[in-house]
Amino acid sequence: MMSLKKEDISQEVFDLYDDYAHNKIDRRQFVEKLSLYAIGGLTVSSLLSFISPNYVDSILVKPDDNRLDSDYITYESPKGGGTIKGLLSKPSDSKTKLPGIVVVHENRGLNPYIEDVGRRAAIEGFITLAPDALTPLGGYPGNDDDGRELQKKRDRNEMLEDFIAAYNYLKTHKDCDRNIGVVGFCFGGWIANMMAVKLPTLKAAVPFYGGQPADEEAAQIKSPLLLQYAGLDTRVNAGWPTYESVLKANNIEYTVYIYPNVNHGFHNNTTPRFDKEAADLAWNRTIAFFKEKLK
Repeated sequence: MMSLKKEDISQEVFDLYDDYAHNKIDRRQFVEKLSLYAIGGLTVSSLLSFISPNYVDSILVKPDDNRLDSDYITYESPKGGGTIKGLLSKPSDSKTKLPGIVVVHENRGLNPYIEDVGRRAAIEGFITLAPDALTPLGGYPGNDDDGRELQKKRDRNEMLEDFIAAYNYLKTHKDCDRNIGVVGFCFGGWIANMMAVKLPTLKAAVPFYGGQPADEEAAQIKSPLLLQYAGLDTRVNAGWPTYESVLKANNIEYTVYIYPNVNHGFHNNTTPRFDKEAADLAWNRTIAFFKEKLK
């Protein structure tokens, strides 16, 4: 099998994967369309393997990192899915109460990448909670394809309530100072936007390539926003101009960055959509934003 590099893959393949990852086409259609790009030394199986997540080699902060206390907890979500499982992480040497961050997964449950993001944020001096909205259906099933299928079975507004309940859990946690923000990716970006709508006491929201609230919802936002978009993500970016006009009209504090020539999912270092330069810059901005606002 030939060794593939990101530059070997046409943009159409990334767009096709985006359609599949967001349930625009099913797996059979995805494989059929992918076969059109299996030319020369490329095979469908090599393309599939290359574009699929590689969690084993991509974790930056290991689950047993001695700088952290990190373990699974459960909390109640009365309006959402009942009892929800989440990964709670904080610095192991902390002697004081810490600001909190809710970390929201994509449309496939709490996979290893999002758990890693929760630990990465905790290393920076926060107590973080990364919930699994698939808990009522048995939890993240161990692979993203099945995770997407499971998440399609849940109502997104009920899942929103699960993440609002995570905010409330942190707010009363003995190690949290009650200053809480949210960061979310893809579906989680929409959740981050909507938590800003629903929670006037939320201190900061950082949606990565997240769907936008309706105009009347956006007008209710009180939280400062740091919005991160991928330049090639035409699907999500189409909603930004209208969202921005509402934010401006209502004098809502926001900063937006649109990273040129990168794909939706550019922060996710487990797939070839990852762009290290943009991801590092966006993450550094995220942490700086939280350190400024969660105080």
